[in-house]
Amino acid sequence: MRVLMVSDVYFPRINGVSTSIETFRGALMAHGVVTSLVAPSYGDDVRAPGVTRVPARRVLGDPEDRLAHYAALRRATLKAAEACDVIHIQTPFAAHYAGLHAARALNKPVIATYHTLFEEYLQHYIPWLPAALLRGLARRFSRGQCNALDAVIVPSSAMRARLRDYGITRPLHVLPTGLPDGAFTPGDGAAFRARHGIDPAQPVVLFVGRVAHEKNIAFLLEVVALARHVLPELLFLVTGEGPARADLEARAAQLGLGDGARFLGYMDRKRELPAAYAAADAFIFASRTETQGLVLLEAMAQGCPVVGLSIMGTADILEARRGCRIAPDEPAGFARVLLDLLNDRETRARLGDEASVYAREWSDLALARRLAELYQSLPE
Repeated sequence: MRVLMVSDVYFPRINGVSTSIETFRGALMAHGVVTSLVAPSYGDDVRAPGVTRVPARRVLGDPEDRLAHYAALRRATLKAAEACDVIHIQTPFAAHYAGLHAARALNKPVIATYHTLFEEYLQHYIPWLPAALLRGLARRFSRGQCNALDAVIVPSSAMRARLRDYGITRPLHVLPTGLPDGAFTPGDGAAFRARHGIDPAQPVVLFVGRVAHEKNIAFLLEVVALARHVLPELLFLVTGEGPARADLEARAAQLGLGDGARFLGYMDRKRELPAAYAAADAFIFASRTETQGLVLLEAMAQGCPVVGLSIMGTADILEARRGCRIAPDEPAGFARVLLDLLNDRETRARLGDEASVYAREWSDLALARRLAELYQSLPE
């Protein structure tokens, strides 16, 4: 079987959508599914088999993303779709309409993965409009797009329930992104600490992800500031880039964190990030809008226990209560749970071992098998 994926984002733009596409493309090959991809050009793209890049322009005020020229995207998608059995849309912007046009023109089945809960994000980027209006527009937009498809993939059961509330009537399949084997290759935490001048005995907590307001990193800064009253040597590492970095660095300064919070920027996913996870005593996460929370599993794969909010997509991972501690949704309570873990070496080691075993249950090959079966089940 041949599947065409079409997306408004892909590497070198690092985010959950890019990671999901790459992970599934690799794992699907083991199940007899050959994929190709149409995505924007970023100007410094690394050539990859089966990937067609289309011209794109920069997005005003957003140095990370590119906006594909729609006519070029539509032509490239239509041409690539001729040799494929299924069209799989990954993003709801120009790629959605290019993929839908190709599916209708060629009479081929079309599905989409709904990666992002836009109703929770828009208020951070269009704050001058009422939040209720933005939520209503996002729901209407998503309902129209999803009901035009043959099926929709969602990364969590919470997302499925939310889309049902929108009035989406097409089949909704819960299928999170899995972890590739490389995620379990042990990172060198000691070497990471040495490179960054961190004492081997210093307590370290880590966040990995896009440095954006919807990730609720400001909440984590408050948590760390409170925890440092009890554990003053605690260090908070933030890896990733995004539009909120300057604001968050200013907030860290306001909270008096000083050297207790470091923003490290992007890290190589194959070498540096595993080492960062392995170097941390705990991974902390407080997003209230996450559709899955793949980074929680990446941390667990390195034996790093998680302390986080069990909200939306993270609930599917954390509610098993394996390799983690679920924290209250308020800074003081979160800080207490975090301190309990950091001050209990035995429990931390047990949770780390538990986490690495649990993460194995989320392998990319097992989840890719389910996706291959979904492709096969679509009407021709």
